[in-house]
Formats: sequence, structure tokens, C-alpha cells
Amino acid sequence: FGEVLSRTPGLRERIVLQTKCGIRQAAGELPGMYDLRGVTIRRRVEESLERLRTDAIDVLLLHRPDPLADPQDVADALTSLHQQRLVRAFGVSNMNAAQVALLQDHLEFPLVANQLEMSLHRRDWLETGVLVNTPESASVGFPSGTVEHCRANGIGLQAWGALARGRFTGLQATPDEAATAQHVAALAEAKGTTPETILLWWLQRHPARIAPVVGSSRPERIRACADAVRREPELTHEEWYGLWVTA
Repeated sequence: FGEVLSRTPGLRERIVLQTKCGIRQAAGELPGMYDLRGVTIRRRVEESLERLRTDAIDVLLLHRPDPLADPQDVADALTSLHQQRLVRAFGVSNMNAAQVALLQDHLEFPLVANQLEMSLHRRDWLETGVLVNTPESASVGFPSGTVEHCRANGIGLQAWGALARGRFTGLQATPDEAATAQHVAALAEAKGTTPETILLWWLQRHPARIAPVVGSSRPERIRACADAVRREPELTHEEWYGLWVTA
């Protein structure tokens, strides 16, 4: 990607460049680990800048919570990178409300994003709020209040895995998933769009203004999502609930 940026004049100014840091893969006898030490964050940013052949990252996300991370050490690293204009804004990924608030307490500038797995298949972010005061609430593992905390504090919600890993667009593993896929396909045909767009509209229809992240490297799959950008979500209240209940 850095090579494409370097040989395409004007492209860098037209995009928001977002990346993550904080996960170290296993290597030899060293185990895989989360690593949000300040010195590691800086090193990863410098490596990303070199690979991307650019002078600044627009948004840096901390990939997952590191149990050994000192929030002040993390904040010092982020502040230094911000002051040096190497990173313009920061966010987190896969963190609950308390973890976000703890880090924010050590920063002088706001966190701008929390990226979570959210899709028509992965609905616990939604159901943790709906199942309050019901026996079923114990079966939902998503940390209560995370979505609400982000909304109350102006922290954008990004949805990774937004296309449900293909479960409703060709890779159904169960009869229930196949039934949901048929429902999605019927809605797509009725609205003159693609099943992928229906899945993204389901997220975008939520008042939290969720921004789906499409991670596919297949151009045709990315093109299938284009209506989610070109058109406002066209799901009625009833259609949105129909998808939820079917899934």
C-alpha cells in the first residue's frame, strides 16, 4: 500500500489512513502477546510510517487491552506522537467502557474511536442493552454500557467483521444462517442493492452511527458494499427488526 501511495500523486490527501498496534505474534520461543508499552507503541508507529511511506498516520488504534499496560505510560507515548504530529488522532479497539475511560483520564485530547466486532451475526453489543432485567442477560458476554459510553462521549464506533465473515452472503454453516441469508437476499432484491449492503445498512441504521469496516481483499466484494456509502440506509423500523429476529 505504501508503494501505491508513493506513486499516486494526490491519493494520500483523499484518504484517512488508520492502522493499529499492540499485538505481537509468536516468534521462535517467544509467545504471542499484547504489548502496549510506550516504547513499543512508538516503534510500531515508526515502522508503519516507513512501510506506508508517509509522514503521519491519521488514526492509530490500540488493538486490544494489555493487562500489563500502565495507562500513564501509554498516554505519554500517545501524547508525544501527537505533539510531534506523527499521529493525528487515537482510538482503541476491543475495549470496554471502563478501559476506555481509564485511558481517557490520562489524555489531554479525546479518543476518537472504539472498534468492536459488530454484525448481524455478532449481536451481543446490541442485546446486552435490550436484555436488561431478563434471565437471558446472563448469557450475553458483551460488557454492558460500552456502546452507551462511547455515544455519550463522542467516541465513534467502528464495526470490524461487519459482513459477518460471509455467513449471510454465501458461507452459511447452519440451516438458521441459510434462512437469514435468504431473508437478506430478498431484501436486497427488493431494494435494488446487494446482500452485503443490507448487512451494512443494518449496522448503519442504528442511531450510534456505526461505521462498518470492510476487511476483504477481493475487489468484487468491496464493490458489493458501495451502496452503503452512496445511499442512506433504506431499512424501515420493521425491516431492521425483521433481520434481527431472523438472525
